[in-house]
Amino acid sequence: MSTFNYNHLRYFWVVAHTGSLTGAARALRVSQSAISVQLKKLEGELGHLLFDRKGRSLQLSEVGRIALDHADAIFATGDDLKATLEARATAQRIPLRAGALATLSRNFQFGFIESILGRADLRLSVVSGTLDGLLRSLSEHRLDVVLSNRPAPRAADSTWVSHRIAEQPVSLVGPPRFRGNRRRLETLLAKEPMLLPMRDSSIRAGFDALVDRLGIRPTVVAEVDDMAMFRLIARSGIGLAVVPPIVVKDELHDGTLVEVRQIPELAETFYAITLPRRFPHPLVQQLIAGRD
Repeated sequence: MSTFNYNHLRYFWVVAHTGSLTGAARALRVSQSAISVQLKKLEGELGHLLFDRKGRSLQLSEVGRIALDHADAIFATGDDLKATLEARATAQRIPLRAGALATLSRNFQFGFIESILGRADLRLSVVSGTLDGLLRSLSEHRLDVVLSNRPAPRAADSTWVSHRIAEQPVSLVGPPRFRGNRRRLETLLAKEPMLLPMRDSSIRAGFDALVDRLGIRPTVVAEVDDMAMFRLIARSGIGLAVVPPIVVKDELHDGTLVEVRQIPELAETFYAITLPRRFPHPLVQQLIAGRD
């Protein structure tokens, strides 16, 4: 039976967390050359490079990120053993790191991960941010999947894959006084105050094209990019919101808001963005397959 050298793994673990050979050498109180030798031995044992070396900087490779996940679990278990003589269940949990646009509907985010939340072996983290920042984290293997309402931009040096996982209809949504309103869509767009997404959203682009085609100049009372704030303003009753019903499904359910008219020409498309991986994340595969 072959043995695994955990001393090599600890050297790698310290380098990965300090971000440099210099910091690791200081923490371990050994020379940088000694650490380099240990890393090369570990890479030889695993048969894969653990870092992408760009000049003087070290960036975890895909295999390096996987190795770090396991090293974190291994050394966490060792610390627990020393402290309590019992292995912690969290050491065996599968990490899933998801990123989502800060402006993306929380209801949609929850719906995407809901099917795996009952797993006893899951360790989930969800972060929000800008698309550029999230894609950078994805490229550095610090995220496993990014949720967005627009595909990753095409670039010559990118390998992102945008999986189309859902398309939600868009409606006019308003306060209860609009319940049973039978006016035509064109009349509502022309006569009622409008709460709209910001101009850089796909929904807004479609809405602007629609009203231009109809020759309508709507009265815009608010423009909001954050969906949580969008929900609050919609609930205030200042006008009709142009929004996918999933964003306000709780308000629709309890009657705080009502769906007045669906807008047939508009829909919002959602994407799960990943990187091609030699070792695909099983839970990400499961979540995307469940949406196909």
